[in-house]
Order: sequence, then structure tokens, then C-alpha cells
Amino acid sequence: MFNKQDKNKARQKRHLRVRNHVAGTAERPRLNVFRSLSNIYAQVIDDVNGITIAAASTKDKSFEGYGGNVAAAKIVGTAVAKAAVEKGITEVVFDRGGYLYHGRIAALADAAREAGLKF
Repeated sequence: MFNKQDKNKARQKRHLRVRNHVAGTAERPRLNVFRSLSNIYAQVIDDVNGITIAAASTKDKSFEGYGGNVAAAKIVGTAVAKAAVEKGITEVVFDRGGYLYHGRIAALADAAREAGLKF
């Protein structure tokens, strides 16, 4: 019998490997990304104090439309960057969450850069 590999378990292992090297501070917090099939979420996290500074997702009331595509990722990237800049955060560490830097993840990152975040 063939054993099908669990893609989410493999992603979680990659994410833990990355998180051993990437941590957010008050001066340079971590921009974390999570994507599901139908939504995408992003938050700016200060790991030292254990607080979320800014967050945006396709589940927010202001978002309309389908959340599982590149266009939605661009909107979320812009929204989280604007929220972070309003709080005085301009530099972040990007945490791709174990996902490939491609598609929705890359679109969110590019939109966040265009909106004023540096990473």
C-alpha cells in the first residue's frame, strides 16, 4: 500500500525549522502569513512581548469577495502594512509560514512592500 504524505504536516515541520531562526522583536517584528484554501491571514507579531501589533485577513468585515486568490492576498498585504505603519512599524522580518514563496504568499509580500514595509 502507498502512504500518502500529509502536506500540512510537512509544512508545519518546515515552519518550525524556519521559526528556530526567525523571531520578531519590538523594533523589528515578524510578519506571519497563514493561508487556507479559501482565506489568507497576516499578522505582525512581537515575539519578545508575545503580542500581535497588527493583523489583516480576508475574514475581516471590510473585505468583500473570495479570499483564496492572488488578488485577495494583495489586498491583505496592503491592509496589514497600512495597519503596521500606523502603529510606527516600518521594518519587519517575513515569516512565510513554511509555504513556498510563490503565488499568494509572494503577492502578499510584494503588496506589503509597496505599502511601506521593509524586509
